[in-house]
Amino acid sequence: MECVKTMAIVTVSDKASQGLREDASGEALRRRMEDAGFELVWSAVVPDEPERIKAALMEAVDGRAVALVLTTGGTGVAPRDVTPEATQEVCERLVPGMAEVMRLESLKKTPHAMISRAVVGIRGRSLLVNLPGSPKGAVENVEAILPALPHALAKIQGDPSDCAQA
Repeated sequence: MECVKTMAIVTVSDKASQGLREDASGEALRRRMEDAGFELVWSAVVPDEPERIKAALMEAVDGRAVALVLTTGGTGVAPRDVTPEATQEVCERLVPGMAEVMRLESLKKTPHAMISRAVVGIRGRSLLVNLPGSPKGAVENVEAILPALPHALAKIQGDPSDCAQA
């Protein structure tokens, strides 16, 4: 079963939501994921506020029915970094292995990776992935899980086939 490759990108940034900073991370993710065959269906830029983040995630999943929701920003330890908590509140199940792989690969490039609190989870038939706020970090993190995304999305979308090992 081929997976549906639709996506939404939610940029979480107080400054970008106020028009004080360009959404470079969202644009970098769009380019990288389109190169990987994903179609951007919807995007949003929201402030670091839990209710606004949750509303954007639910719009992407429940309103737009995208297969993959990528967030960028708000995954660190600053007081306003609340993306992981908002994501957990809307997810039905977590996929900790994907978040662990992103941190592991990032740690090879920067010691700051160990303070990432990014989560990956499932809501309905959608996968939600928290990514760092920097364009470079966001792309590097999504590339770490990209090899497993088609299989994960196919399974989330109901693929009944056995998970054969290659």
